[in-house]
Amino acid sequence: MTERPGPDEILRQGPVTLRRFREDDLEPVFQAVTESLDHLRPWMPWAADYTRDSAAEFLAKSAQGWADGTEYGYAIITGGVLAGSCGLMSRIGPGGLEIGYWVRRAYTRRGLATTASAALVEQAFRLPGVNRVEIVHDELNVASGGVPRKLGFTEVGRRLMDQPPPQGTGVGVVWRLVR
Repeated sequence: MTERPGPDEILRQGPVTLRRFREDDLEPVFQAVTESLDHLRPWMPWAADYTRDSAAEFLAKSAQGWADGTEYGYAIITGGVLAGSCGLMSRIGPGGLEIGYWVRRAYTRRGLATTASAALVEQAFRLPGVNRVEIVHDELNVASGGVPRKLGFTEVGRRLMDQPPPQGTGVGVVWRLVR
């Protein structure tokens, strides 16, 4: 359990507001994911058998992660619509946080993941003890690779992914940005 202070619960950057997930996000999250299943399933293993219960479990896990300092999940809001999700996760060891993201199909190719990730980098580096941020994506997910590239991350290696995506190779490209 981490004792360090967490990031801000609401972040604003350009056309994007990142807001900590709330219990009442169940329907918007469920709708965003189910409308985008064809877009998400190839790259997100959790989307395979997605249900309303999956959305409820995600929101409960998000609340728990925030409480114990292991994960900070945000709704990506633009134009008043929940357009995706992003977060900072402490799964890469001491001194580092990993960024993850997905964007609703109707909102892709608008720079939302890049803008959201830029806001998360800023928050990560405000936290004590954080000196690196990483983004990992399957080597075949070229669109996801555009985000760290645009933000000045450096590709530092490749590793097997814990949960290989159905349409990927299971080899993750690791991008890093150092404070």
